[in-house]
Amino acid sequence: MIAYHDTEWGVPVHDDRKLFGKLVLDGFQRDYRGRSSCASRDAFLKAFDGFNPDKMARYDARRVAKILRDPGIVRNKQKVKSAIGNARAFLKMKDAGESFDPFLWQFVGGRPKVNAWKTLRGVPARNQRINGDEQGSSSNKDFVS
Repeated sequence: MIAYHDTEWGVPVHDDRKLFGKLVLDGFQRDYRGRSSCASRDAFLKAFDGFNPDKMARYDARRVAKILRDPGIVRNKQKVKSAIGNARAFLKMKDAGESFDPFLWQFVGGRPKVNAWKTLRGVPARNQRINGDEQGSSSNKDFVS
């Protein structure tokens, strides 16, 4: 976990496959016991074929059932199905000649957001992106969380 925080957390990524892996892992976040999905990342990588979207897109009901029996991951059927649907959407984008990298980075203007507020008063009460005041340039609605 320390290596993850020292070398990966908060480090910008521009590789489509790595970004897809982050999408899958972050989609699970925490389980009902408060375990972070990052803490069981190796189990997720194993359960989801290294976050290989080509393989994940072909998962059927038997594979979903197998994943849901894995005690090393968050076993939530909706989240598993979401990950599979996102693999299909990722491949659909790829087949259309689109890159996942600019699709994701457009939501932050192509660069990381660094919030360095000195007091709580500096934290904005609302966020333009979240409240829908700003629109991203892509209309890809296939991804779910």
